[in-house]
Amino acid sequence: MAEFKIVVADPETGETFQREVDGQDANRFLGRELGDEIGGDAVGLSEHTIELTGGSDETGRPMREDVSGTRLKELLLEGGVGFEPSREGERKRITVRGREIDDDVAQINASVVDGDGDVAAAFGEGDGDDAEDDE
Repeated sequence: MAEFKIVVADPETGETFQREVDGQDANRFLGRELGDEIGGDAVGLSEHTIELTGGSDETGRPMREDVSGTRLKELLLEGGVGFEPSREGERKRITVRGREIDDDVAQINASVVDGDGDVAAAFGEGDGDDAEDDE
């Protein structure tokens, strides 16, 4: 059975929210690719649409949008997802995962692209911390 950590970013506020999904909710992500837009019901955002923007597998290998399927592939990278060069012209061979989500993916990154209402309120987080600071 698939189980994922979903990290949802709210671009309006710059906040991120992490949720764990399993069972039927996790199965909604299987077979999807980076860039796909899906309903936010699986992560508790019934009024929102989220876009899959990235992810990584259980060993930390990043998903890349330019690698098809679910397979692992070694790429000679000059920069971008998976490698940040420390000097100009540096290249490095890095193992990355394809853009399709399968059981080997541990974390999925997503961004809210459309919806009504506050994302923090939909997750049940928000101004509750302010009340504790006043006391």
